Amino acid sequence: MSLKKILSYALLIFIPISLAAKYLEWNSLVVFITSALGIVPLAIWLSTATEEVAVISGPSIGALLNAVFGNATELIIAIVALRSGLVDIVKASITGTIVSNLLLVMGLSMLLGGLRYKEQEFQPVIARVNGSTMTLAVIAILLPTMVIYTSNGVKESAILNLSITAAAVLILVYALTLVFSLKTHSYLYDVGLVELESETSKGSETEETTHKPNLWLWLGVLAIATIGVAFESEIFVGAVEEATAGLGLTPLFTGVILLPLVGGAAEYVTAVGVAIKNNMDLSVSVAMGSSLLVALLVAPILVFVGLVIHQPMDLNFNPFEVVAVAVAVTVANLISLDGRSNWLEGALLLATYTVLGAAFYFHPA
Repeated sequence: MSLKKILSYALLIFIPISLAAKYLEWNSLVVFITSALGIVPLAIWLSTATEEVAVISGPSIGALLNAVFGNATELIIAIVALRSGLVDIVKASITGTIVSNLLLVMGLSMLLGGLRYKEQEFQPVIARVNGSTMTLAVIAILLPTMVIYTSNGVKESAILNLSITAAAVLILVYALTLVFSLKTHSYLYDVGLVELESETSKGSETEETTHKPNLWLWLGVLAIATIGVAFESEIFVGAVEEATAGLGLTPLFTGVILLPLVGGAAEYVTAVGVAIKNNMDLSVSVAMGSSLLVALLVAPILVFVGLVIHQPMDLNFNPFEVVAVAVAVTVANLISLDGRSNWLEGALLLATYTVLGAAFYFHPA
Protein backbone atom coordinates (compact mmCIF):
# COMPACT_ATOMS: atom_id res chain seq x y z
CA MET A 1 0.00 0.00 0.00
CA SER A 2 1.40 3.40 -1.01
CA LEU A 3 2.15 6.19 1.46
CA LYS A 4 -0.56 8.32 -0.16
CA LYS A 5 -3.21 5.64 0.43
CA ILE A 6 -2.05 5.04 4.01
CA LEU A 7 -2.34 8.76 4.81
CA SER A 8 -5.75 9.00 3.10
CA TYR A 9 -7.15 6.40 5.51
CA ALA A 10 -5.10 6.87 8.68
CA LEU A 11 -5.61 10.63 9.03
CA LEU A 12 -9.40 10.44 8.62
CA ILE A 13 -9.60 9.90 12.38
CA PHE A 14 -8.71 13.56 12.87
CA ILE A 15 -11.94 14.75 11.23
CA PRO A 16 -14.22 13.67 14.13
CA ILE A 17 -11.50 14.70 16.61
CA SER A 18 -11.37 18.20 15.11
CA LEU A 19 -15.17 18.44 15.26
CA ALA A 20 -15.10 17.45 18.93
CA ALA A 21 -12.32 19.95 19.59
CA LYS A 22 -14.31 22.70 17.92
CA TYR A 23 -17.70 22.13 19.52
CA LEU A 24 -16.38 21.16 22.97
CA GLU A 25 -14.24 24.32 22.88
CA TRP A 26 -10.88 22.68 23.45
CA ASN A 27 -7.65 24.65 23.32
CA SER A 28 -7.28 26.60 20.05
CA LEU A 29 -3.93 24.94 19.34
CA VAL A 30 -5.58 21.50 19.52
CA VAL A 31 -8.35 22.67 17.17
CA PHE A 32 -5.74 24.11 14.80
CA ILE A 33 -3.59 20.95 14.67
CA THR A 34 -6.44 18.43 14.44
CA SER A 35 -8.29 20.38 11.74
CA ALA A 36 -5.05 20.76 9.75
CA LEU A 37 -4.49 17.00 9.95
CA GLY A 38 -8.15 16.46 9.04
CA ILE A 39 -7.75 18.50 5.85
CA VAL A 40 -4.83 16.35 4.62
CA PRO A 41 -6.74 13.09 3.92
CA LEU A 42 -9.64 15.04 2.41
CA ALA A 43 -7.18 16.81 0.11
CA ILE A 44 -5.74 13.43 -0.90
CA TRP A 45 -9.21 12.01 -1.62
CA LEU A 46 -10.06 15.16 -3.59
CA SER A 47 -6.90 14.71 -5.65
CA THR A 48 -7.47 10.97 -6.12
CA ALA A 49 -11.11 11.44 -7.18
CA THR A 50 -10.06 14.12 -9.67
CA GLU A 51 -7.46 11.78 -11.16
CA GLU A 52 -9.90 8.87 -11.38
CA VAL A 53 -12.56 10.99 -13.09
CA ALA A 54 -9.83 12.34 -15.38
CA VAL A 55 -8.83 8.83 -16.45
CA ILE A 56 -12.45 7.79 -17.06
CA SER A 57 -13.40 10.94 -18.97
CA GLY A 58 -10.49 10.84 -21.42
CA PRO A 59 -7.27 12.80 -21.96
CA SER A 60 -8.64 16.23 -22.90
CA ILE A 61 -11.37 16.52 -20.27
CA GLY A 62 -9.11 14.74 -17.80
CA ALA A 63 -6.32 17.25 -18.24
CA LEU A 64 -8.82 20.09 -17.84
CA LEU A 65 -10.22 18.56 -14.64
CA ASN A 66 -6.73 18.19 -13.21
CA ALA A 67 -6.02 21.80 -14.13
CA VAL A 68 -9.22 23.09 -12.50
CA PHE A 69 -9.23 20.91 -9.36
CA GLY A 70 -5.45 20.66 -8.95
CA ASN A 71 -5.37 23.31 -6.24
CA ALA A 72 -8.97 23.13 -5.04
CA THR A 73 -7.91 22.64 -1.41
CA GLU A 74 -5.73 25.76 -1.38
CA LEU A 75 -8.49 27.77 -3.07
CA ILE A 76 -11.15 26.64 -0.58
CA ILE A 77 -8.93 27.44 2.43
CA ALA A 78 -8.07 30.83 0.93
CA ILE A 79 -11.72 31.74 0.27
CA VAL A 80 -12.71 30.77 3.81
CA ALA A 81 -9.82 32.84 5.22
CA LEU A 82 -10.68 35.78 2.94
CA ARG A 83 -14.30 35.69 4.08
CA SER A 84 -13.00 35.87 7.66
CA GLY A 85 -11.04 39.01 6.80
CA LEU A 86 -7.58 37.37 6.97
CA VAL A 87 -6.39 39.14 3.82
CA ASP A 88 -2.71 39.23 4.79
CA ILE A 89 -2.66 35.49 5.51
CA VAL A 90 -4.39 34.78 2.19
CA LYS A 91 -1.80 36.83 0.29
CA ALA A 92 1.00 35.10 2.15
CA SER A 93 -0.48 31.68 1.35
CA ILE A 94 -0.45 32.52 -2.38
CA THR A 95 3.26 33.33 -2.39
CA GLY A 96 3.95 30.48 0.03
CA THR A 97 2.30 27.91 -2.23
CA ILE A 98 4.37 29.07 -5.21
CA VAL A 99 7.59 29.00 -3.18
CA SER A 100 6.90 25.62 -1.55
CA ASN A 101 6.00 23.92 -4.85
CA LEU A 102 9.08 25.20 -6.67
CA LEU A 103 11.57 24.68 -3.85
CA LEU A 104 10.21 22.17 -1.31
CA VAL A 105 8.30 19.81 -3.60
CA MET A 106 10.79 19.87 -6.49
CA GLY A 107 13.64 19.71 -3.99
CA LEU A 108 12.29 16.64 -2.21
CA SER A 109 11.48 15.00 -5.55
CA MET A 110 14.95 15.57 -7.00
CA LEU A 111 16.69 14.61 -3.75
CA LEU A 112 14.82 11.35 -3.09
CA GLY A 113 14.63 10.43 -6.77
CA GLY A 114 18.34 11.22 -7.17
CA LEU A 115 19.32 9.03 -4.23
CA ARG A 116 17.69 6.06 -5.98
CA TYR A 117 18.69 6.92 -9.56
CA LYS A 118 22.01 8.61 -10.32
CA GLU A 119 20.45 11.06 -12.77
CA GLN A 120 16.86 11.61 -13.88
CA GLU A 121 15.53 13.25 -17.03
CA PHE A 122 12.43 15.27 -17.88
CA GLN A 123 11.26 17.33 -20.85
CA PRO A 124 13.12 20.68 -20.67
CA VAL A 125 10.71 22.35 -23.12
CA ILE A 126 7.82 22.03 -20.65
CA ALA A 127 10.00 23.39 -17.85
CA ARG A 128 10.98 26.35 -20.06
CA VAL A 129 7.36 27.12 -20.98
CA ASN A 130 6.28 26.90 -17.33
CA GLY A 131 9.27 29.00 -16.29
CA SER A 132 8.47 31.74 -18.81
CA THR A 133 4.84 31.83 -17.69
CA MET A 134 5.88 31.96 -14.03
CA THR A 135 8.11 34.93 -14.85
CA LEU A 136 5.02 36.78 -16.12
CA ALA A 137 3.21 35.92 -12.89
CA VAL A 138 6.10 37.33 -10.86
CA ILE A 139 5.91 40.56 -12.86
CA ALA A 140 2.15 40.81 -12.20
CA ILE A 141 2.78 40.29 -8.48
CA LEU A 142 5.71 42.71 -8.46
CA LEU A 143 4.14 45.70 -10.23
CA PRO A 144 1.42 46.73 -7.72
CA THR A 145 4.01 46.55 -4.93
CA MET A 146 6.50 48.62 -6.93
CA VAL A 147 3.86 51.23 -7.79
CA ILE A 148 3.36 51.89 -4.08
CA TYR A 149 7.05 51.93 -3.21
CA THR A 150 8.05 54.18 -6.12
CA SER A 151 5.41 56.88 -5.65
CA ASN A 152 4.65 59.49 -3.01
CA GLY A 153 1.08 58.38 -2.52
CA VAL A 154 -1.29 56.02 -4.30
CA LYS A 155 -4.98 55.67 -3.57
CA GLU A 156 -6.16 52.23 -2.51
CA SER A 157 -8.71 52.31 -5.31
CA ALA A 158 -5.93 52.75 -7.87
CA ILE A 159 -4.02 49.73 -6.54
CA LEU A 160 -7.24 47.69 -6.51
CA ASN A 161 -8.00 48.68 -10.12
CA LEU A 162 -4.44 47.76 -11.15
CA SER A 163 -4.85 44.42 -9.37
CA ILE A 164 -8.16 43.75 -11.16
CA THR A 165 -6.51 44.52 -14.51
CA ALA A 166 -3.55 42.25 -13.72
CA ALA A 167 -5.89 39.51 -12.48
CA ALA A 168 -7.89 39.61 -15.72
CA VAL A 169 -4.69 39.37 -17.77
CA LEU A 170 -3.42 36.42 -15.67
CA ILE A 171 -6.69 34.53 -16.14
CA LEU A 172 -6.45 35.13 -19.89
CA VAL A 173 -2.86 33.85 -19.89
CA TYR A 174 -3.98 30.76 -17.96
CA ALA A 175 -6.64 30.11 -20.60
CA LEU A 176 -3.94 30.40 -23.27
CA THR A 177 -1.76 27.88 -21.42
CA LEU A 178 -4.70 25.45 -21.44
CA VAL A 179 -5.08 25.89 -25.20
CA PHE A 180 -1.34 25.34 -25.57
CA SER A 181 -1.20 22.21 -23.40
CA LEU A 182 -4.53 20.64 -24.42
CA LYS A 183 -4.70 21.49 -28.11
CA THR A 184 -1.92 23.14 -30.12
CA HIS A 185 1.03 21.48 -28.31
CA SER A 186 -0.67 18.62 -26.47
CA TYR A 187 1.95 16.15 -27.76
CA LEU A 188 4.48 17.71 -25.38
CA TYR A 189 2.35 16.66 -22.41
CA ASP A 190 1.44 13.16 -23.59
CA VAL A 191 4.12 11.43 -21.51
CA GLY A 192 3.03 13.06 -18.27
CA LEU A 193 -0.65 12.37 -18.92
CA VAL A 194 -0.06 8.71 -19.76
CA GLU A 195 2.01 8.31 -16.61
CA LEU A 196 -0.66 10.06 -14.55
CA GLU A 197 -3.24 7.59 -15.82
CA SER A 198 -0.87 4.73 -15.07
CA GLU A 199 -0.16 5.94 -11.53
CA THR A 200 -3.85 6.47 -10.84
CA SER A 201 -4.98 3.09 -12.05
CA LYS A 202 -2.01 0.99 -10.94
CA GLY A 203 -3.31 0.42 -7.42
CA SER A 204 -6.59 -1.07 -8.72
CA GLU A 205 -5.22 -2.76 -11.83
CA THR A 206 -6.56 -6.19 -10.87
CA GLU A 207 -10.09 -4.94 -10.32
CA GLU A 208 -10.11 -2.99 -13.58
CA THR A 209 -9.51 -6.14 -15.60
CA THR A 210 -13.16 -7.00 -14.99
CA HIS A 211 -14.80 -3.57 -14.92
CA LYS A 212 -13.99 0.10 -15.36
CA PRO A 213 -13.94 2.53 -12.42
CA ASN A 214 -17.37 3.81 -11.47
CA LEU A 215 -17.67 7.42 -12.71
CA TRP A 216 -20.60 8.30 -10.43
CA LEU A 217 -18.83 6.83 -7.41
CA TRP A 218 -15.78 9.03 -7.97
CA LEU A 219 -17.93 12.08 -8.71
CA GLY A 220 -19.59 11.44 -5.35
CA VAL A 221 -16.20 11.15 -3.64
CA LEU A 222 -15.16 14.39 -5.35
CA ALA A 223 -18.26 16.21 -4.07
CA ILE A 224 -17.98 14.82 -0.52
CA ALA A 225 -14.25 15.60 -0.32
CA THR A 226 -14.85 19.16 -1.54
CA ILE A 227 -17.59 19.75 1.06
CA GLY A 228 -15.39 18.14 3.73
CA VAL A 229 -12.45 20.39 2.89
CA ALA A 230 -14.71 23.45 3.06
CA PHE A 231 -16.09 22.40 6.45
CA GLU A 232 -12.68 21.55 7.94
CA SER A 233 -11.28 24.80 6.52
CA GLU A 234 -13.89 26.75 8.49
CA ILE A 235 -12.65 25.10 11.69
CA PHE A 236 -8.99 25.52 10.70
CA VAL A 237 -9.26 29.20 9.79
CA GLY A 238 -11.30 29.94 12.91
CA ALA A 239 -8.42 28.75 15.09
CA VAL A 240 -5.43 29.82 13.02
CA GLU A 241 -4.93 33.35 14.40
CA GLU A 242 -5.21 32.49 18.09
CA ALA A 243 -3.21 29.26 17.78
CA THR A 244 -0.32 30.72 15.79
CA ALA A 245 -0.20 33.83 17.98
CA GLY A 246 0.10 31.53 20.98
CA LEU A 247 3.05 29.84 19.30
CA GLY A 248 4.65 33.21 18.60
CA LEU A 249 4.23 32.90 14.84
CA THR A 250 3.47 35.91 12.64
CA PRO A 251 0.64 35.94 10.07
CA LEU A 252 3.35 36.19 7.40
CA PHE A 253 5.08 32.97 8.49
CA THR A 254 1.73 31.23 8.98
CA GLY A 255 0.57 32.06 5.46
CA VAL A 256 3.85 31.45 3.66
CA ILE A 257 4.98 28.26 5.43
CA LEU A 258 2.16 26.56 7.38
CA LEU A 259 -0.89 26.95 5.12
CA PRO A 260 0.80 25.58 1.95
CA LEU A 261 1.92 22.50 3.91
CA VAL A 262 -1.70 21.78 4.85
CA GLY A 263 -3.35 22.61 1.52
CA GLY A 264 -0.74 21.05 -0.76
CA ALA A 265 -0.18 17.74 1.02
CA ALA A 266 -1.75 15.66 -1.77
CA GLU A 267 0.44 17.24 -4.46
CA TYR A 268 3.55 16.80 -2.34
CA VAL A 269 2.94 13.09 -1.87
CA THR A 270 2.14 12.62 -5.58
CA ALA A 271 5.17 14.54 -6.88
CA VAL A 272 7.65 12.85 -4.53
CA GLY A 273 6.10 9.42 -5.06
CA VAL A 274 6.41 9.46 -8.85
CA ALA A 275 9.93 10.91 -8.65
CA ILE A 276 11.01 7.92 -6.56
CA LYS A 277 9.55 5.75 -9.36
CA ASN A 278 11.82 7.57 -11.85
CA ASN A 279 9.08 9.66 -13.47
CA MET A 280 10.50 13.16 -13.17
CA ASP A 281 8.36 14.34 -16.11
CA LEU A 282 5.21 14.01 -14.03
CA SER A 283 6.90 15.17 -10.82
CA VAL A 284 8.13 18.42 -12.39
CA SER A 285 4.76 18.91 -14.12
CA VAL A 286 2.92 18.57 -10.79
CA ALA A 287 5.25 20.96 -8.95
CA MET A 288 5.52 23.65 -11.63
CA GLY A 289 1.92 23.18 -12.84
CA SER A 290 0.60 23.71 -9.32
CA SER A 291 2.62 26.91 -8.97
CA LEU A 292 1.28 28.14 -12.30
CA LEU A 293 -2.29 27.35 -11.30
CA VAL A 294 -1.95 29.35 -8.09
CA ALA A 295 -0.27 32.33 -9.78
CA LEU A 296 -2.44 32.49 -12.90
CA LEU A 297 -5.83 31.32 -11.62
CA VAL A 298 -6.16 31.04 -7.84
CA ALA A 299 -4.72 34.48 -7.03
CA PRO A 300 -6.79 36.30 -9.72
CA ILE A 301 -9.96 34.45 -8.68
CA LEU A 302 -9.41 35.57 -5.08
CA VAL A 303 -9.18 39.19 -6.25
CA PHE A 304 -12.63 38.92 -7.86
CA VAL A 305 -14.09 36.82 -5.02
CA GLY A 306 -12.94 39.51 -2.59
CA LEU A 307 -14.98 42.10 -4.49
CA VAL A 308 -18.09 39.90 -4.41
CA ILE A 309 -17.92 39.13 -0.66
CA HIS A 310 -16.88 42.71 0.22
CA GLN A 311 -13.41 41.75 1.42
CA PRO A 312 -11.28 43.55 -1.20
CA MET A 313 -7.94 41.88 -1.88
CA ASP A 314 -5.36 43.46 -4.16
CA LEU A 315 -2.08 42.11 -5.51
CA ASN A 316 0.02 44.44 -3.37
CA PHE A 317 2.19 41.86 -1.60
CA ASN A 318 4.75 42.28 1.13
CA PRO A 319 8.03 43.22 -0.64
CA PHE A 320 9.82 40.29 0.99
CA GLU A 321 7.16 37.91 -0.35
CA VAL A 322 7.83 39.25 -3.85
CA VAL A 323 11.57 38.71 -3.35
CA ALA A 324 10.94 35.14 -2.15
CA VAL A 325 8.80 34.30 -5.20
CA ALA A 326 11.38 35.85 -7.55
CA VAL A 327 14.16 33.82 -5.90
CA ALA A 328 12.13 30.60 -6.10
CA VAL A 329 11.25 31.09 -9.77
CA THR A 330 14.84 32.02 -10.69
CA VAL A 331 16.43 29.06 -8.89
CA ALA A 332 13.83 26.58 -10.20
CA ASN A 333 14.28 27.85 -13.76
CA LEU A 334 18.08 27.59 -13.59
CA ILE A 335 18.01 24.05 -12.23
CA SER A 336 15.37 22.78 -14.69
CA LEU A 337 16.86 24.30 -17.87
CA ASP A 338 18.88 21.22 -18.89
CA GLY A 339 16.07 18.70 -18.38
CA ARG A 340 18.18 16.66 -15.93
CA SER A 341 18.20 16.41 -12.15
CA ASN A 342 20.22 14.76 -9.40
CA TRP A 343 20.22 14.59 -5.61
CA LEU A 344 22.54 17.61 -5.23
CA GLU A 345 20.18 19.88 -7.17
CA GLY A 346 17.37 18.70 -4.92
CA ALA A 347 19.47 19.52 -1.86
CA LEU A 348 20.16 23.01 -3.25
CA LEU A 349 16.42 23.66 -3.71
CA LEU A 350 15.72 22.46 -0.16
CA ALA A 351 18.54 24.60 1.20
CA THR A 352 17.06 27.66 -0.51
CA TYR A 353 13.61 26.86 0.94
CA THR A 354 15.10 26.40 4.43
CA VAL A 355 16.88 29.76 4.32
CA LEU A 356 13.72 31.51 3.06
CA GLY A 357 11.65 29.75 5.74
CA ALA A 358 14.06 30.95 8.45
CA ALA A 359 13.92 34.49 7.02
CA PHE A 360 10.11 34.47 7.18
CA TYR A 361 10.22 33.09 10.72
CA PHE A 362 12.42 35.94 11.95
CA HIS A 363 10.72 38.59 9.81
CA PRO A 364 9.03 41.03 12.22
CA ALA A 365 6.08 41.89 9.94
